[in-house]
Amino acid sequence: MAASSFDLAGMKPALQFRLHQQLTLTPQLQQAIRLLQLSQLELEAELRQIAEGNPLLEFAEEIEDEEAVDRESAESEYPSAESVAAAGTTDNDDTGEWADGGTVEAPIDFSSSSVGSSGSVGSRGDDDFEPQNAAPETLQQHLLWQLNMASFNPRQHLIATVLIDALDASGYLTEGLEAMLAVLPADLKASIEEIDAVRRRLQGFDPAGVGSLDLRDCLRVQLEQFDPNTPQRELALRMVDSELELLARNDITRLARRLRASEDDVAAAAVLIRSLDPRPGAALDATPVEYVAPDVYALRDGSRWRVSLNPDAQPRLGLNQHYCGLIAQARGEDASWMRGQLQEARWLIKSLESRAETLLKVAEAIVRRQSAFLDYGPEAMHPLVLREVAEEVAMHESTISRVTTRKYLHTPRGTFELKYFFSSGVSTEDGGSASATAIQAMLRKLIGAEDARKPLSDQAIAEELQRKGIQVARRTVAKYREGLRIPSSSERQRAS
Repeated sequence: MAASSFDLAGMKPALQFRLHQQLTLTPQLQQAIRLLQLSQLELEAELRQIAEGNPLLEFAEEIEDEEAVDRESAESEYPSAESVAAAGTTDNDDTGEWADGGTVEAPIDFSSSSVGSSGSVGSRGDDDFEPQNAAPETLQQHLLWQLNMASFNPRQHLIATVLIDALDASGYLTEGLEAMLAVLPADLKASIEEIDAVRRRLQGFDPAGVGSLDLRDCLRVQLEQFDPNTPQRELALRMVDSELELLARNDITRLARRLRASEDDVAAAAVLIRSLDPRPGAALDATPVEYVAPDVYALRDGSRWRVSLNPDAQPRLGLNQHYCGLIAQARGEDASWMRGQLQEARWLIKSLESRAETLLKVAEAIVRRQSAFLDYGPEAMHPLVLREVAEEVAMHESTISRVTTRKYLHTPRGTFELKYFFSSGVSTEDGGSASATAIQAMLRKLIGAEDARKPLSDQAIAEELQRKGIQVARRTVAKYREGLRIPSSSERQRAS
């Protein structure tokens, strides 16, 4: 590429040549990359939106509906031999007779009430509608209903509404009372004490403990609702007020010494506290459960694993033949516009085919590398990084990253995100390496089989893994254990 410049020394213009490479992403390539990184649901929504703006695109179910309508139209115009035979009956009979002595119901008269008010034929009755799940009640809705039933004056009602709206999913008022004071109207002239008084009344709503400022506050409110004669209630209140950290460590001996009570009484009070709900609002969390539909299947076929795409997860998009036929008849701007739409539709269909081929190719490469996992479980997982798969399928690492994000593989061992099969390696005694996933599985197995009275320390686990040929440090074991949310050996011992 040529570029002009100015020579300041000689005050003369000069011409310089520079060469550089630049990757230009065409709109088609950009679209293919975008489709590649979308999940199933996102892809479906994206295609629906594109199809709405392009009349030449059509989903398979729409094509099938049109073909069904065409068949019905053809049958009505050219009745089949069976329908002619059925029609050859007396006018007074409700049924027609077949040659073998059977009967067939007479055609339905659509001139009566089966036509809806809009004039459409065969409108669905009330019983034909699919059942719809009612939206789950949220924590806020549940509390507002109780608020409307309670004896709050208008001023208290307004404060309570603001407090309820500020609760998090667990039912806590994490923003604090000062923040609530700032949210309330200035002309209300509310005080911190007034807001706190309303909050304490809310804590008695169902579920008990909502509106608490912290865990100690939440547990105390629930304990106070027990009958005063409940055994160890008072001891439990003292424990919550001053010894919550020792309680979390289940250190019964030190708790008994500090509270000047017997270990049996302290243990009973601890049981009472553990019967409480530390997250009272969670039971009414309306977050919907997400169900994963696999994109790819891996099934054993004899001595090898076969990989196939889930046909239900692949959108079936085609060309609307009616509009395609109109292109030849169109003129001027209409013809140009329709040809452009046709070209875009073909690009999109090709991009979808490319997406499916890439997904299958990457999934096959992963299954080949991780067949031991499929055969023997997590302990047999091999170390695997994006670069290895990228080199095998001749693609860029960024493409592998897009393909494996939010795409799921169904196996006899369960359904896993494709990213699950990638993990770093740890050196082994024989010069090879073991994956982090395999080491975590071994760690879980070792802890599961340990003596509860003498739990394995991180150092002991590291030494046991070294005896199996895996060179791993104690701090690495601790990191993996914490990642699995397994308590330390001292905490496991106290819990036992």
